[in-house]
Amino acid sequence: MNILEVRNLRKRFNLEAGFFARFGRFVYAVNDVSFSIGENATYGLVGESGCGKTTTARMLVRMYEPDSGAILFREKEDVLAYGSRSLKAYREKVKYVFQDPARSLNPRMSVFDVLTSGYRYSPLWPGRKTAREEAGAILEETGLSFADLDRRPTEFSGGQRQRISIARGLIMGPDLLICDEVVSALDVSIQGQILNLLQDIRERRKLSFLFIAHDLKVAGYFCDRIGVMYRGELMEEADARDLYRQALHPYTKLLYSSVARVGRDVGGASTGGHSAVPSGEIGASSVSTEGCAFAARCPIADGHCRSERPELLDAGSGHRVRCFKA
Repeated sequence: MNILEVRNLRKRFNLEAGFFARFGRFVYAVNDVSFSIGENATYGLVGESGCGKTTTARMLVRMYEPDSGAILFREKEDVLAYGSRSLKAYREKVKYVFQDPARSLNPRMSVFDVLTSGYRYSPLWPGRKTAREEAGAILEETGLSFADLDRRPTEFSGGQRQRISIARGLIMGPDLLICDEVVSALDVSIQGQILNLLQDIRERRKLSFLFIAHDLKVAGYFCDRIGVMYRGELMEEADARDLYRQALHPYTKLLYSSVARVGRDVGGASTGGHSAVPSGEIGASSVSTEGCAFAARCPIADGHCRSERPELLDAGSGHRVRCFKA
């Protein structure tokens, strides 16, 4: 059974901002993205900065409203049709952990208030005394201590603040945790600790994860299945091991060639201090492209690639690829 199923999700933003901005020029941030996350499974969305993976993740909890598509929770109702009450209940089961805990944790609140700020307005609220016991237990589960409840986020290091963010996501017993670049801002040694913590939490709680990353090496270590995004589109999707053994799309091969330059050991959590993507970053397409989104950078693209958009097709064993040449 799937925890979450995403079908043909699309999102565009107006290219210009402000009251007097012209309407009609758009950035196509997410373009026809579909994938599913099973129970106790980890799905990774990987790609360079600007490829649309964070926009996709934020649409799943409706921080952004999609232009079209469907999001099915436990194969039932479309999340996009939820009213305010149903959406609130859904957000208790699908929690979001942000990239930068320094910005997502209120520095004026105690750790206890940070952990329970949403919990106290839920029908699940057990009262302050019991909630404090639960918050302390979850802090200990994430590697901190009960005594830390009365401290403030500014008193902690970056890795410790990320543990607090994870604890906040866990306190209401979610079914799915969305982790948006949760290790990218951390030192290499701390990245491994956080990844191992998430792995332990997954096994202990039988949680599902959507893991957003720009580093294929990290995603390959942590995820069961990986979708590779480029300019708002899924270019390739496969089980993590299959993708490592036989990447089919030229863009995925480009990402793996970057990994090869800093070490080929995908079995470890360390990234060697380097990003596993080519230098620079990409931007979302400002036009609804007719051809392949990667054609301009692809070493094997031809006229067919530039004039017709390839479909995401099954190449066997659930390995999907969007490429005429694969």
